[in-house]
Amino acid sequence: MKNIFFTSCFLLLSLSGCDSFTEVDLPNSQLTLGAVFEDLATADAAMADVYSKIRENGPLTGNSWGISNQLGLYSDELGFYGNPLDGSLAFYNNALLASSNEVADLWNSSYNQIYGANAVIEGVAKSASLARGDKDRLTGEALFVRALVHFYLLQCFGDIPYVTTTDYNLNRSVTRQPESIVYGLLMADLEQAAALLPEAYTEAGRVRPNKWAATALLARVYLYDGLWAEASNAASAVLNQTGLYGMETDLDRTFLIESRSTIWQLMANSAGGNTYQGQTFIFLSGPPTVSALAPNLMAAFEPGDQRKAHWAKEVAGEDGEIWYHAYKYKENSSTGSSKEYSVVLRLSELYLIRAEARAQQGELIGAKEDLDVVRSAAGLAPTAAITQTEILTAILAERRVELFTEYAHRFFDLKRAGKLDAVLPSTKPGWDSTDSLLPVPATELLRNRNLAPQNAGY
Repeated sequence: MKNIFFTSCFLLLSLSGCDSFTEVDLPNSQLTLGAVFEDLATADAAMADVYSKIRENGPLTGNSWGISNQLGLYSDELGFYGNPLDGSLAFYNNALLASSNEVADLWNSSYNQIYGANAVIEGVAKSASLARGDKDRLTGEALFVRALVHFYLLQCFGDIPYVTTTDYNLNRSVTRQPESIVYGLLMADLEQAAALLPEAYTEAGRVRPNKWAATALLARVYLYDGLWAEASNAASAVLNQTGLYGMETDLDRTFLIESRSTIWQLMANSAGGNTYQGQTFIFLSGPPTVSALAPNLMAAFEPGDQRKAHWAKEVAGEDGEIWYHAYKYKENSSTGSSKEYSVVLRLSELYLIRAEARAQQGELIGAKEDLDVVRSAAGLAPTAAITQTEILTAILAERRVELFTEYAHRFFDLKRAGKLDAVLPSTKPGWDSTDSLLPVPATELLRNRNLAPQNAGY
């Protein structure tokens, strides 16, 4: 990639409209890549544009094509009620094909975002004008994003290329790396990001990751890779920052912009804008327009669980049929000023990460204490679980009702716990054991034979 262009003060690092991250068109240059990173304002704009692309497309968008909806349908969180021609139906029926446009969009949007992060890393490294502190911060942010997007690709597709350059000749022939190698690369990026990023937030709204955001994601990566002691220690490092973070006692405040439980979130796309999640999940009358919370999810809430009352909303149809939609985000349109941003990392997950990591190490008292912090915030009594197996089962159940419709936690939890085949066939008639991974897009296999073989079952 020779250069990036700057139009109307909006940096197009991810070069939308391209079919593949290995086939990004070269635009007419108005501002060379080097010039972008010689000025702090334009360098910050470059990084901000990466966050914008994450919000609009790819796995973390709150739109219906993001994984919060698609993999909620794919697992047992959501029921589908949309247009039968909508590609989301294939997720709900567990009938994805390698030729599915939705799968190709997920893959290509993700790698375009990774390209944008790599462009920032390379541009900052070559800058002769940026102050050292600014270079460290921007590099740390880009490493955080690179790891974040690769993490979701790994969970969706299994073995993947871990792309660390913008070099076209290298990227066009990348190979898929084993999951064990990818986890190591994720850890290396996040450990470096945590070392480079400041402890304090540099902008209001917690929309730029700090050291603790990188550490929180690192705790998750350690957990997924079975590194229990490391996961516990990383989670503790974040939970110990009581000056920055705290559990909200009012559940209706958890997803507000100013929530103290938020570690990192994506800013709305305009002043007064709110979240795409609100637009995707909220419906005012039946039947639902896209999806609704699955009955078995609603049945999973214990009596007295205030999350059911505050984070799910009942909608009755004219014939008396009842549906529920996710109501973590209360706004589904613009307001005078933005009230909600899309929360990607928050404190409850860190308590549950540490609870699980402690339980896996036999630290059962500490595990129960962490689990009960989350339960207490939901108005529930302490867990009755006693043994290690009971506590781990209780943590998995708690994650289900705490993290529903948040970036596919449920699907990923069932997969890493080895419970997909035990849980989903009873609620998903189309489920097959090979559905634990999505297909690599057929178009990518044709462009780059090094991505073969295709995932099993496709």
